[in-house]
Amino acid sequence: MHLTPLPAFTDNYIWLLQDQQQVLAVDPGDGQAVRQWLENQPRLQLGTILVTHHHADHTAGLQDLVQATGAQVFGPALEKLPVPHTPVADGDAIPWGSLRWQVIDVPGHTAGHVAYWAQPEGEDPILFSGDTLFSGGCGRLFEGTAAQMLDSLDKLASLPGHTRVCCAHEYTLGNLRFARAVEPDNALLALYDQHCQQLRAQGIPTLPSRLDKELDINPFLRSRLSSVREAVCRHAQLPLTDDVQFFAQLREWKNQFK
Repeated sequence: MHLTPLPAFTDNYIWLLQDQQQVLAVDPGDGQAVRQWLENQPRLQLGTILVTHHHADHTAGLQDLVQATGAQVFGPALEKLPVPHTPVADGDAIPWGSLRWQVIDVPGHTAGHVAYWAQPEGEDPILFSGDTLFSGGCGRLFEGTAAQMLDSLDKLASLPGHTRVCCAHEYTLGNLRFARAVEPDNALLALYDQHCQQLRAQGIPTLPSRLDKELDINPFLRSRLSSVREAVCRHAQLPLTDDVQFFAQLREWKNQFK
């Protein structure tokens, strides 16, 4: 299988997974970009589209692509999309070729956000995390709560460590700048930041990341660790006592970080 992050807009990635002549697309906000990619590879056929949430930069290309290809769209049961779609929710499985995509409810960024995970034979697992988990960060809380997002990230953190994390945005360098403010003594974080800066200087995506790497460097997956909690307390100057409070203050710190 071949996995491609197709750039769109300013910093989006539309993920394209190829298995022989079949193509699966994830969060196609720009239908023209996907159609042009397909035109350059005329033997390939787009048959399936997965959508993680309803925001326009993830869905604006759906109508164009469905009309052009007849692809079947799967998306969150709790969210409205601009085209008819097969609604999916936590625990559902979507067959595609030799794969079965496991649907995981991950509310927080939006109320009905879902992620998709699968294990290709002989390859590392793949996670399409949308705007829930980024490399070095997580999505803003537009419709959900800090408690929901923490629970959602806990779900994703429990997946196999060698899972490839396919996020929907190239936010890595900005996220790592914040992560280093939270954990300035994290040597693994410093090395990863240097590596990602080199990639971006060459115009290479920092994605996919790996879940085990994120557990080492992503403060939003590390919010229960003393190194992160001490930094959050110093910044917030508040008496914080439980997991959700720490996570909420960490997210608010990131919202204001410049």
